[in-house]
Amino acid sequence: MRLHYDPISTTSRAVTLFVAHAGLEIELVHVNLLAGEQLAPAFQALNPGGKVPVLEDGDFVLTECSAILKYLADAAGSPAYPADRRQRARINERMDWFNTGFSHSANYGLAYPALSPLFRLDNPEAQAMVEHRARGQTARLFEILDRDLIGDAPFVCGAELSIADCLGAAYVSLMDLVDYDLRPYPNVARWMATMRALPAWTPTYAAFESLKAALRDHARQAG
Repeated sequence: MRLHYDPISTTSRAVTLFVAHAGLEIELVHVNLLAGEQLAPAFQALNPGGKVPVLEDGDFVLTECSAILKYLADAAGSPAYPADRRQRARINERMDWFNTGFSHSANYGLAYPALSPLFRLDNPEAQAMVEHRARGQTARLFEILDRDLIGDAPFVCGAELSIADCLGAAYVSLMDLVDYDLRPYPNVARWMATMRALPAWTPTYAAFESLKAALRDHARQAG
């Protein structure tokens, strides 16, 4: 199998964290988003949407990180996506929760606008209103994640790490870009500390940490 990815891509990190944690042997093909390699005809033939990650398994091509995570975990027989129907349904539920409301409010509402002007409105006043609303929605979602989804459990689906943790942690880690304070959400902070302590985390997130450092240096120089 071959995985096309970029380590600065949030959805790519969700997959590569699982790949590294599970010890899967997969060929990794770096698609440099900043250099525009996702627009190359060869890559567009794999995914006309020009997004990573993309998985190739022989002549089978799969896009979307959630689907890729499930496919890889299935292929490996990983306990991170167990065969039990109800356990899978819970994992699917959590992944959908992160992929929809949380990503919309936290990532697209707050984190990505801090990363690139492509995600900001041209009118500064309108952008400020959007971010104000997103901040309120994000706080509410963190309350739900802290109290109702994680609670006293080690992970978002209970006692064992699942592919929902790999996806959710990728999205929550983006909040580092806006120095989001997780202290009001102790269960979330504890869960993220557990994820960051995984041996696979540091190599998977090295490029993201470099990007964060560069953005902070730029902000200091601009300020």
